[in-house]
Amino acid sequence: MRLFIALDIDEEIRQRIGRFLDSISGFSAEARWVRLESMHATLKFIGEKPAEILSSLQEKLQEVKVPPFQLTFAGTGFFPTPKSARVFWIGIQADSQLQSLAAAIEEATAQLGILKEDRAFSPHLTLARKTGGSGSPRRQKDDRPNRAFQRLQEKLASMPSPEFGTMTAREFFLYQSQLSRSGPRYTKLQSFKLR
Repeated sequence: MRLFIALDIDEEIRQRIGRFLDSISGFSAEARWVRLESMHATLKFIGEKPAEILSSLQEKLQEVKVPPFQLTFAGTGFFPTPKSARVFWIGIQADSQLQSLAAAIEEATAQLGILKEDRAFSPHLTLARKTGGSGSPRRQKDDRPNRAFQRLQEKLASMPSPEFGTMTAREFFLYQSQLSRSGPRYTKLQSFKLR
């Protein structure tokens, strides 16, 4: 099973993002755009694991205790850099509880032998990936300047920085990702209340 842990997005914010995408996606038609219904804020990518890990993982995630907190979706950017962009994203601002939640999930999953991230948690919402090659946001040895998002970057420079709203995170989810030719399909396996 291909697994990850994420926050869902309020429908009102999702619709604002959808209207924004309608206005800009034509400026980078060759990018792979994330489907609106598939958008989520990833807290931890676990990857391929045997189904036998599921009950232990769910038990560990039940132990995570972080109170509800607010998230604001605003601004845009590119990973790993604007000149060698592979990923286009929306920023997520939150107080320290979001970092606390990500850290608590890291600790819980590490107890099951799941490797910890080797980089700091950087909250964002992926909107598009460059077609061909890696869709990873991390810097790689073969990174080169590219023009994949150049027209989009020019368009964004002429617009005010977008704001999509604020929501209260009250739960997080364990998801399964199933890859297909039409793109990944995400299924919520379990929700975990913030408390």
